[in-house]
Amino acid sequence: MPRAGLSRAAVTNIAVDLVDSSSDGFVTLTLAAVAARAGVAVPSLYKHIGSLAELRRAVALVAMSELLRRTSTATVGVAGDDALRALGREIRAFAGQHPGLYAAAQVAPDPTDPAAFAVAQTAADTVAVVAAVLRGFGLPEARTVDAVRATRAAIHGFIELEAHGGFGMPDDVDRSFEFLLDALVTGVASWARKGAQ
Repeated sequence: MPRAGLSRAAVTNIAVDLVDSSSDGFVTLTLAAVAARAGVAVPSLYKHIGSLAELRRAVALVAMSELLRRTSTATVGVAGDDALRALGREIRAFAGQHPGLYAAAQVAPDPTDPAAFAVAQTAADTVAVVAAVLRGFGLPEARTVDAVRATRAAIHGFIELEAHGGFGMPDDVDRSFEFLLDALVTGVASWARKGAQ
């Protein structure tokens, strides 16, 4: 019989808490750690979750769903420069508040794995928010994927450096992030102008 109070959702929530305790929590997630937190033996988890891979997918879905919710909310009703800045700030805020979930949301799901369909769909919806923000600059469709990748890489690179102590100088890191957003706005606007020529 499954332990009273333990369910798939409860196991997932325990895993989410463990993952979110550090930026490498998703990578180091184990069934043993979840079982210990739940106060059960590892075999008891299999009544609720089929494998570590399945649990990782469940955690990734939680992470991507939250990132999608937050970026969608931050960018609704704004466009162009304001939307791109709002997007960048919200992604950075999410990463700062939930480092493990942010890391979990960065792992691309296998599009050929039927078990990963919900994660893949949510990831696609999250990328679609970024693409919609960038299209607000009048970016040509043929350059959208490049712009999405460049934008994500720039914001993610800053977040990773910040999270792992890469900014040792005493200068204001928030100001530097705003500088990065200015550079992205200028770059995307330039790509849009070139595409219109």
